[in-house]
Amino acid sequence: MANFQHGLFGCFDNIGLCLITYFVPCYTFGKNAEAVGDSCLLCGLIYFVPIVDIVALVSVRGKIRESRNIEGNILTDLLSILCCHLCALVQEAQEVQAPGGQAMART
Repeated sequence: MANFQHGLFGCFDNIGLCLITYFVPCYTFGKNAEAVGDSCLLCGLIYFVPIVDIVALVSVRGKIRESRNIEGNILTDLLSILCCHLCALVQEAQEVQAPGGQAMART
């Protein structure tokens, strides 16, 4: 089992991504979802629906973990999203943007 390439608080490893996520988190979430085969637009819109957004965020994070063989479980995904929401989004985006990230996620 592997770990995420960037830590949960590695938001500033990519300052551009960090700023985009801070101002337009629905865009980052949609692109993360698209990287694992879900609809970018649908997930971007779901981001604005309370409760459903948390379910979708946990689902996408789990798919990213599974596709990259990263250790963790639904509880750690939920805690990451609830406690450090934007940092978790940036961490996921950095993972899918890493070399081989999207290709691995789509297989």
